[in-house]
Amino acid sequence: MNDVYHYPPDLFDLIVQTIPLLNKSKKAVLTFFNGAGVEVALYNDVVKTLQTNPDSLSKYDICRTILERINQNSEKYLRQRRELLKRITEFEAFSTCWENDQFKAKGLVAEIQKVINVKDSFTRMKQERENEQSLRKQEYQNKINQIQKRKVKLEDIKKELFSLFSETNPQKRGKLLESALGNYFKTYEILVKEDFKRNGEAGEGIIEQIDGIIEIDNQVYFVEMKWKKDAIGSDDIYQHLGRIYHRANAHGIFISASGYTPSGITAGKEALIKNALLVMFDLEEFVKIIESESDFPNYLRSKIQSAIIEKNPYKRG
Repeated sequence: MNDVYHYPPDLFDLIVQTIPLLNKSKKAVLTFFNGAGVEVALYNDVVKTLQTNPDSLSKYDICRTILERINQNSEKYLRQRRELLKRITEFEAFSTCWENDQFKAKGLVAEIQKVINVKDSFTRMKQERENEQSLRKQEYQNKINQIQKRKVKLEDIKKELFSLFSETNPQKRGKLLESALGNYFKTYEILVKEDFKRNGEAGEGIIEQIDGIIEIDNQVYFVEMKWKKDAIGSDDIYQHLGRIYHRANAHGIFISASGYTPSGITAGKEALIKNALLVMFDLEEFVKIIESESDFPNYLRSKIQSAIIEKNPYKRG
């Protein structure tokens, strides 16, 4: 808006032509400026000249002199410039003008209104562009911040995983593995639920325990994590598949720290026959993905495609 209120040449000249037509006398012109908040001290020399030699200055001379002075300082007289424009654009008492000036005054007021509206429009468009640029800059900065935060989190998760190799307590190691991978899934905002237990009815106790659930591309995957001394065989795979078979549209992910036996891999392939999907990971894969800063959801999508298209649930990148 400052672009409008700091009068550009075209608007300046229109104002110089208009104010004298809205006021019949030179004194009325001074009163018009004074009413807009322009202090007398700014044009005291004009007042003295009019007192000593009134014919030496026209109404137009008075307007130009005062307008030049308030237009020089963009900040100090901003309020006065705004008030002058407000008084001109809202002027309706054209009957108080000289009769011969009324139509011309109306035309000039309308022209000033038009100029201000156009300049306001350009100012608004400029502000909108600046706001949009600022928003894009902020969005970009937010993305950078998210990437930096994710890097820090991934570094912490990598340390968690490495620390597991020195843990000798199997139960503690298993829980820490669940926690580390759960945090990993959280960084990509795909974790639906951490490990949970399902109790049976009539006091049956825990009848099912699931290490975690993730969702990607609107598909739900039940996650099972195992850290055993020996490679994972078909028994562990079938046990996890049992959780999937009893749920509509559910799929599975199996993560092993000790690899898989041939029978375990075969069991994973058999899931496809029953319209279920099992994707098999090595824990080592996760470490490599984190170290290479690969995007896990995309990596998982490639594994899913291999399982479906190539019928290979255990394809490694």
